[in-house]
Amino acid sequence: MSAGGAPGVVVAIDGPAGSGKSTLSRALAARLGVQRLDTGAMYRSVAWAVLQRGVDPADAGAVTDVARHLVIDVGDRVTADGTDITEAIRGPEVSATVSAVAANPTVRAIMVERQRQWVRTHGGGVVEGRDIASVVLPDADLKLYLDASPEVRAARRAEEGAEAVARRDRLDSTRSASPLGLAEGARVIDTGAHSVEEIVEQVMAWL
Repeated sequence: MSAGGAPGVVVAIDGPAGSGKSTLSRALAARLGVQRLDTGAMYRSVAWAVLQRGVDPADAGAVTDVARHLVIDVGDRVTADGTDITEAIRGPEVSATVSAVAANPTVRAIMVERQRQWVRTHGGGVVEGRDIASVVLPDADLKLYLDASPEVRAARRAEEGAEAVARRDRLDSTRSASPLGLAEGARVIDTGAHSVEEIVEQVMAWL
């Protein structure tokens, strides 16, 4: 797929918390002239709704029911059932809950189908998350796995704290449903060793 033929291109970006997925996906989508989807914001939206409704995150059935009926729109702003929750989903309470919600296999199945539908509707795009290259879009034109040292990632998520980031890494990597991992054929990028501009140029060369 040539970079000049951006419409229809599908780029899958995975990586742990604080690895730079959102920063790179924004820059890359702008360069390619395509839309981007932050799938993490979708799971955070469900976590927010679970907390708002007083649902126990460990109650798989109740959490699934919330996910199934929640209308989520992820773009420059994030809304759930028409409420703008862009800032709310980045708060510590949601951050502490999202891994448990995302570990729910039925919730993941619901979100994966919505994510694939988003790609079909937009005719491609840059999609970031934890299981994009491995589960959601295994046939993506380009698969990227971003990483950085624990120190760099913790500094980027200073509001969460190093222990919370490490906890999310552990939960995301060890869950039974679509755990975070390196997908076959994915190119690994150390975002702590390169600038965003350098990485975008390298990605464009790969495309």
